[in-house]
Amino acid sequence: MFDLPINQKYILPPLCLILLSTLFMAVNSNPLFEFNRSLIEQHQWWRIVTSQFVHANWTHLGLNVLGIVFIWLLHAEHRSPLRYLVHVLFLATWTGMGIWLFCPSINIYTGLSGLLHGVIVWGAVKDIAVGMRTGLLLFVGIWVKLGWEQWHGPSVDVGDLIDSRVAIEAHLIGAIGGLILSLNLLYELLKNHFFTDKK
Repeated sequence: MFDLPINQKYILPPLCLILLSTLFMAVNSNPLFEFNRSLIEQHQWWRIVTSQFVHANWTHLGLNVLGIVFIWLLHAEHRSPLRYLVHVLFLATWTGMGIWLFCPSINIYTGLSGLLHGVIVWGAVKDIAVGMRTGLLLFVGIWVKLGWEQWHGPSVDVGDLIDSRVAIEAHLIGAIGGLILSLNLLYELLKNHFFTDKK
């Protein structure tokens, strides 16, 4: 029987993320919060972080909500509410800064997808750390997906749905952020695999 992580401490963090993003969409906050390179150059630095929580349209938001729910189903029990908050804030900042510094061709950016790639990478590493074999499949799968995107370019069909180019650069940046969050887990895995006394 598949047990859903319905404890309040597991439900509230993703629900708050969904509600925040929905509120921003409902009040049309993009002009104030989206990543807009020219306005960031005018010292509107908050857009680097807030851009992760606004969306191009309702379909864009809906796709990211599905991502939040998927990650909740897979990894809710790996994160306390505080850890969820820290991960979201770190990855929002990391992804926004990465776009700002390394993607000069991106002038406008919105959406949670970069952040969510980081969240799922950390979750996959945590799966591996606690002995779940599916974690390795998920970890490999996400990097194969990222490699495919970088090689073949963004999906035109998804771009049409969200009325915006899919920012595959943000996906990669977010996933690297997830690896950074996982450094302590990766260290423990390597230490246990290579340096544990097996006598």
